[in-house]
Amino acid sequence: MQITPIPTATFGATVTGLRLADLDDAGFAALHAAWLQHALLIFPGQHLSNAQQITFAKRFGPIERMGGDDIVAISNVKADGTVRQHTPAEWDDMMKVIVGNMAWHADSTYMPVMAQGAVFSAEVVPPTGGRTAFADMRAAWDALDDATRALVEQRSAHHSLKYSQSKLGHVQAEGSAYNGYGMDTTVTPLRPLVKVHPETGRKSLLIGRHAHAIPGLDAAESERFLEGLVDWACQAPRLVEHQWAAGDVVVWDNRCLLHRAEPWDLQLPRVMWHSRLAGNPATESATLV
Repeated sequence: MQITPIPTATFGATVTGLRLADLDDAGFAALHAAWLQHALLIFPGQHLSNAQQITFAKRFGPIERMGGDDIVAISNVKADGTVRQHTPAEWDDMMKVIVGNMAWHADSTYMPVMAQGAVFSAEVVPPTGGRTAFADMRAAWDALDDATRALVEQRSAHHSLKYSQSKLGHVQAEGSAYNGYGMDTTVTPLRPLVKVHPETGRKSLLIGRHAHAIPGLDAAESERFLEGLVDWACQAPRLVEHQWAAGDVVVWDNRCLLHRAEPWDLQLPRVMWHSRLAGNPATESATLV
């Protein structure tokens, strides 16, 4: 196993010289330690089957089953092999979720228990575009000036997928191709803007597109504050943009990173497979209101 840190960023590493499907316990222990250190691990050319990806993901702990599945396709390709309508007026709910995910976010912050991380793999990728970008919220916290740091530590925000998707005019339709996960919640989690990592003890910012409605601020002031914080935080050297090749696998730590899909020609197919790592209720639970 060779672990090569990404030299241009505050986080992330590329891992080669191993086969994830054949990893023994000692190898996984080393990999897990590297994951906690680097927060983002990139494994080129693994070509995992869905079953192999699920088996690997379960080594981190339980999977957060979105819609009852251990693995879900994040794809603009329908079950019949055709590409979904790509113009905004014709977007179905799945396309609205895909486009929504082009804004910075952490997974499942809108659920009572946010995700620990994710295993993500590429099956079909466009020739250009369609990268996934990641941003280091540990380094963002470290770089805050004292006044902003004190202000952020005093504040929390509500998180909602309905809120973030509403910016695209997304109200889930009856019989939607999207399974409704996160759009059917009846509670709005409240989470501090500063999160302490339960395994490393490092502080990071917990922000992103689902965060809104900071208690004590009006809606416009809250939105300006949160959007400004995201724009500032998600900049080099706290930034990694991964250009996918078919067969790549990425594992990221959702407890300290934001991520987003980058645009591509939506007439072209992009098929990705997502296994979401369930968070520990003792450390990833929100206040529910």
